Amino acid sequence: MDEREKKLREEIFARVEEIYRLRFAGKNFEPGKTPVRYAGRYFDQREMISLVDSALDFWLTAGRYAEEFEMRFASLFELSDAILVNSGSSANLVALSALTSSRLGERRLKPGDEVITAASGFPSTLGPIVQNGLVPVFVDVEPGTYNVPAEDLRAAVGPKTRAIFLAHTLGNPYDLDCVLELQKKHGLWVIEDNCDALGSRYRGRLTGSFGNISTVSFYPAHHITMGEGGCVLTDDETLALIARSFRDWGRDCYCGPGENNTCGKRFTQQLGALPQGYDHKYVYSHIGYNLKVTDMQAAVGVAQLDKLPRFIEHRKENFRELYAGLKGFEDRLILPEATANSDPAWFGFPISVRKKAGFSRNDITAFLEENGIETRNLFGGNLTRQPAFLDIPCRKVGGLENSDFIMNCTFFIGVYPGIDKPQIDYVLDSFNKFFQNH
Repeated sequence: MDEREKKLREEIFARVEEIYRLRFAGKNFEPGKTPVRYAGRYFDQREMISLVDSALDFWLTAGRYAEEFEMRFASLFELSDAILVNSGSSANLVALSALTSSRLGERRLKPGDEVITAASGFPSTLGPIVQNGLVPVFVDVEPGTYNVPAEDLRAAVGPKTRAIFLAHTLGNPYDLDCVLELQKKHGLWVIEDNCDALGSRYRGRLTGSFGNISTVSFYPAHHITMGEGGCVLTDDETLALIARSFRDWGRDCYCGPGENNTCGKRFTQQLGALPQGYDHKYVYSHIGYNLKVTDMQAAVGVAQLDKLPRFIEHRKENFRELYAGLKGFEDRLILPEATANSDPAWFGFPISVRKKAGFSRNDITAFLEENGIETRNLFGGNLTRQPAFLDIPCRKVGGLENSDFIMNCTFFIGVYPGIDKPQIDYVLDSFNKFFQNH
C-alpha cells in the first residue's frame, strides 16, 4: 500500500468514526420507551472501520481478515484448527457431516446410526442429524440447568449409538464429565454445539475444546458477531481437512482462495474414476456445499474478538444482578442454575414459571413485552412436537415430560452487553410491578 492510499484510508476511517458517533453513539435509555432487547449487536467505530477497511480491499471472499480470525480463534481454544463458515447452523451441518466421511474408515457415521441429542433446544442441532440420514435419540433435560442429566445420558446409549451432539444450553455447560466418560467407554464421537456458550468454562477449560469437533455462531444475538457467520473447531487434522472439504463444495483440493498447487500434485494424481492427472482443483471427495464466509464478515469478527473478555464479564455481571433481584420470587419462578463444575458465559437468563404460580408464562411475557422488555421462549421447546420433526425416525428416552414443561412454561430475557445498569433496574422494577398484581 503506497502512502497516498494509506492517507486516503485514514481520512475515510475518520469519517466512518464521525458517522458512528452521529448515528449510534450516546443514546440514553428511556424507561418504557427504549426497548430492552433480549440480545443484539454491540459495537463501536472499530467494527465499522474494520468492515470498511476490508471493503476497500474488495477481496470479498475469505482473505486476510479471515486468516487472522481463524488463527486467533483456534489459539483462544488451544486447538489446531478454526474453520470459518457462513453461520452457526452451517457450522453444525459441516461438523456432523464431516463425521460421515469415508476417510474415517470404520469410524464414519452411516445412515441409521444413532446420535444422542436433547429434545429441548434449537433445531440447528437436530437438523444435521436428520439431513445425514442418522437417527436422533431424544433425551430429556432438567429445568434450572436446561441440560441433560447424567443418568439420562447413560440410559440413552444403545447398540447403535455412535455419537453425542448436544448444545450448552443458553451458555450453561452440560455435564462434560459424563459425556467424555461415555465417549471413552463406547467409542463415541462428541460434537459440541457451543453456539450459545462462547467463553463458558467447564473445570476451568473453555467449552468447545472438549469434543472431537465443535461449533460456534456469530449471529448478532451471540457473544460476538459477524452479522452472519460461524466456526468449526477441532484439534484433529483429518477432521479439519474433511470439514474444509464439506464447506468448499466437497472438493478434495485444500488450496486457499487465490492459491494453486499447494499439494504439489495438481496434475499428477488419479482419484475416483477420473482420468490420470485430472486438475485437483476440480476433484470432489464429498457431497459438499459452498458455506464460506466473506472477508468483510471476518473483519467485523476480528474487531469483536478484541472485546470478547469484556463482553463475557458484562454478561456475567448482568446475570448476577438479575439473579439477585429475582431471588425473592423463587416460590413462583424457577431461576437458572449453573451446572456443577462450570462457569457459564450466559447467553440469556432463563426463567420457568412454576406449575402452581397462579399465572402462566404467557401472562408474564405479555406484561414484559408490553413494557418494552423483550422475551424469548427456550427456542423450539420440545423439538419432537415441531412440525418439521413429527415423522422422522427417532428414539425417545422416557416421556420427555420436562421438555414439555419447558415448551409451556420457560422463557428467557437478555444479559448481553448492550444492557446496562439502568435497564437492569427497569427490568427488575417491571417484575416487581407484575408480582404486585399476581
